[in-house]
Amino acid sequence: MYPRRNPRKILDATVNGGRFWRGSSRRIIGIDNTAGHKPSVVADNTATPFGNCFFDVVVYDPPHIPNQGRDKQKDFHERFGLGEKSPKERGYTFTHTYPPFVREAHRILKDEGILFCKITDYIHHHRYQWAHVEFIRAAEDAGFRACDCIIKIRKGPIIDPKWKKAHHSRRQHTYWLVFRKSQKCE
Repeated sequence: MYPRRNPRKILDATVNGGRFWRGSSRRIIGIDNTAGHKPSVVADNTATPFGNCFFDVVVYDPPHIPNQGRDKQKDFHERFGLGEKSPKERGYTFTHTYPPFVREAHRILKDEGILFCKITDYIHHHRYQWAHVEFIRAAEDAGFRACDCIIKIRKGPIIDPKWKKAHHSRRQHTYWLVFRKSQKCE
């Protein structure tokens, strides 16, 4: 869609179980900070073992559903290694991870390289978390040019069956943000 030439080296910086690539014939390198997901490389995406200007494309899909009530299965603190900067008392926010990640993505991308980010805003403790806005700011600060924002509609909003009353609108979309390591998008 956006690369000027066919990308040869693609990094999925948040590969997890690789769901994004099911049915795809593209060869990718996937990193995750947990060996249990069997990534190509176990690494922190804010400090990768790759050289400068190595990849044509970097794909990033950060977590976007923190704990809901007493449900500890989605605990950002435990599952995603976000530690003390993301506790319940701080709204489970993980936007502090964006600046170091986009700096690293900028370093490992070739000139004119593409950064794709699939990101979803979320609500926690009755407070909206504008993840897409925070990510755009971090990417631009790192030197990326924001080139596109694609809105993908889901069949339905993410709803936990335990929720009895809605205190906010249930979002039915996610953003695909497209950045280029360049001064221009075209």
